[in-house]
Amino acid sequence: MPLLPCTLAEAEQHAERSMFREAYDFYKTSRGLHENAPGTLAASSFDRIAQFDAWHFIEMIAPRPLLMIAGADADTLAQSEAAIAKAREPKELYVVDGASHVDLYDVRVPDVAPKLIEFFTENL
Repeated sequence: MPLLPCTLAEAEQHAERSMFREAYDFYKTSRGLHENAPGTLAASSFDRIAQFDAWHFIEMIAPRPLLMIAGADADTLAQSEAAIAKAREPKELYVVDGASHVDLYDVRVPDVAPKLIEFFTENL
């Protein structure tokens, strides 16, 4: 089953800055398309994905440092905020102004690289 819109027309049914619309632009065009990543989900694995709870053991990451990076305009910002609230130190949520979820895959990497260096230099 498809994980994201398969056509531009389907993508345009979503809000302009939504993760699903931008995912089409990334995964279904030369920007991010790869033959080994068809953008579909095997029905046999759906039950395992539906049961996965990434937040259940997040506090166990500590004392390893946790840096989460999210776009201020990302559909997923609330999940990053919830994860950081539950995680233990050292932790930080770095929010990139004007960035969406998909922007952080490639477009806004230059804005994020200095933060990665700073955080891990201080915490590793």
